[in-house]
Amino acid sequence: MEKLADMSPRWALDLERLLSIRSQFVISGNIRDNFIVSMHDKHTLVPLLRCLWNTLHDLDYRLMLVYDPIEGIRPYPNEPDVIELATKLFDLKLQDGAMPTSLENLATLMRRVAEMREVRCAIVVDFASRLVRQAEHLDQAEHRFFVSTERLAATSTPIIPKGLEASDVPGVARFNPVIWLLNRPQDIPSWLTLDSARIAPLSVSNPDYETRTAAADILGKLFEGYAQSDAAGKAKFCSRFADLTEGLWLMAMGDIAQLARRKNMSYLDIDEAVQCFKVGIVDNPWKKSYMRERIATAHSVIESRVKGQPQAITKTLDILMRSVMGLTGAQARSSDNRPRGVLFFAGPTGVGKTELAKSLTQLIFGNERAYLRFDMSEFAEEHSSARLLGAPPGYVGYDAGGELTNAVREKPFSVILFDEIEKAHPRILDKFLQILEDGRLTDGRGDTAYFSEAVIVFTSNLGIYVENEHGQRTQNVQHGDPYDVVESRVRGAIQDYFKFKLSRPEILNRIGDNIVVFNFISAAIAEQILKGMLQNVINRVKEEHRITLNFTQESWQDLLKLCTRDLTNGGRGIGNQVESSFINPLGRALFSMDLSDKNTLTVRKVVEGANRIVTLELG
Repeated sequence: MEKLADMSPRWALDLERLLSIRSQFVISGNIRDNFIVSMHDKHTLVPLLRCLWNTLHDLDYRLMLVYDPIEGIRPYPNEPDVIELATKLFDLKLQDGAMPTSLENLATLMRRVAEMREVRCAIVVDFASRLVRQAEHLDQAEHRFFVSTERLAATSTPIIPKGLEASDVPGVARFNPVIWLLNRPQDIPSWLTLDSARIAPLSVSNPDYETRTAAADILGKLFEGYAQSDAAGKAKFCSRFADLTEGLWLMAMGDIAQLARRKNMSYLDIDEAVQCFKVGIVDNPWKKSYMRERIATAHSVIESRVKGQPQAITKTLDILMRSVMGLTGAQARSSDNRPRGVLFFAGPTGVGKTELAKSLTQLIFGNERAYLRFDMSEFAEEHSSARLLGAPPGYVGYDAGGELTNAVREKPFSVILFDEIEKAHPRILDKFLQILEDGRLTDGRGDTAYFSEAVIVFTSNLGIYVENEHGQRTQNVQHGDPYDVVESRVRGAIQDYFKFKLSRPEILNRIGDNIVVFNFISAAIAEQILKGMLQNVINRVKEEHRITLNFTQESWQDLLKLCTRDLTNGGRGIGNQVESSFINPLGRALFSMDLSDKNTLTVRKVVEGANRIVTLELG
């Protein structure tokens, strides 16, 4: 392991460097995380207050006074000699280790600390973000308090404790600082820091890769087998742990290690341990044996539901096989957070795009209703992103989170369908960059949803119609075109849309070669679809009236002609025609008959009369 100087967080090093020229510090950002310090000849993870004390203690500071709005003032660290010294120097009246304090008394105590010449000391205002309700709308007492702290920052001078001579120890003069701990810099009046050169802002960032690697070595002892592993095994574990926790706090890494300890997980199972933390489930369905069995027999099952789309089915199953074998994003150095699969279904309406997404869900989860569907036409306005991702902090409803992020946290293993993606506002589409690349998204509450175990499916009608040079909507492909022509033109139109109309080629780049173009429904496939729909009608009549419905060859041909004469709207269009050309006249005919003694009825003829009104001949 490296020395403490190399592992000390940047904010602590800056604090040490600036103590001789700055009287107050505003520390904001990731202040509730843990940090690496050296204690008792070894590295360990500690909260910010302990890390702060270690830094000050190494510079001969004897104590800190920590204030928070609930308990008031308490000496830190909580040790008998420190408590005795603090009580003596500042006349503290402690009750259960703390002394309730008003803002006025806090301002007085800040001044006494700044002027203290007996020992080096500091005062820390913890939970300073909760000190006042509105930082830019202070009442009289709050305003007076902050003005007094501003004046204190300007008038304080560096302290040389008694017994030390500046000539003997060069640079020994340092401030007894006031240190503010904030979630965000704007949680206290902006003028306090903007108008004072003596107040230094320090930002606490998320841990970098090097820090996470060092933390992984500290936490490795909580994993079974880590202590007995050789140097190469430990190095591989630390590197993997750091890779998998990109964007997470060191505190989160500690939580992962504690989960692994409680479940007796080996250091070799670090992937499962991180997954357990992120999505809350150790049991990974992608690694179950039944998943391979389902996918092995899936082609014929899906083909029975999605007819005439062999290219789409093959591409979809390829992605599933890749996910089960752990090869998603294998070409990249780090791809652990990317979704399990991304599919962009494009093509004419009613050809099976949504049906394939449902079939995919049925295959993976055993229930076609288990998928998460978002109709993107509902998010055509920029402000509608608040529904999907959650409102920004400060806006009404921000604490409720977003529909998408909440749903993914609830069901991390899922198929997520974004229907008619081209109808969403371009600003909302930008959010998919983070989902497709990093596999995570943070909502207005600051909570992160992980998409690493999800399959994401986009559907679109892009490329079927395009605008000509006059801005008129014209048909780009039509029924009867060869599939190669349909695929080429649709792909080209999709590329033009993202590259030139939206000026967002990066979204297309994240989707990659996962665009699946569906073909028009052929006459032969239309006949199969019609047979399936009529069978559904037969089953319904049987359930409702205990009557078996039959067809003559003539009536079948009549229906085939009526229901498949226009295939431009695909299977959905056939369904609409079945409803108007068969179900409606069937309902009319059954309604006028006495069915009490009927067990069987035969559709003998289907006739389209004047005004395209269809009648049935039943017998």
